[in-house]
Amino acid sequence: MIRHVVMWKFRPGTEAEQNRFFEGLRGLQGVIPQLLRCEVAVNVGKGNYDAVLVSDFASLQDLETYKNDPRHKAVSALCKSIREDRVAVDYEF
Repeated sequence: MIRHVVMWKFRPGTEAEQNRFFEGLRGLQGVIPQLLRCEVAVNVGKGNYDAVLVSDFASLQDLETYKNDPRHKAVSALCKSIREDRVAVDYEF
């Protein structure tokens, strides 16, 4: 199993777009079959990244299939337009 973790910092004043982005991410579960689990959360503290995605896949190939799915790419494009920074890690568990 592969866990894909992504964190973002967003530009100020993009709260409405952030909410659309989060809804879009959550909407991918059950639509893209390779995405086994998807959790999106907003940071409650100050001075850290603004939000996190934790998602699970059966294999690295499934993660790559997910990343290249047009539905994921559409959601990702919205994020790219509002983010300041992004970090990610993929690991086996």
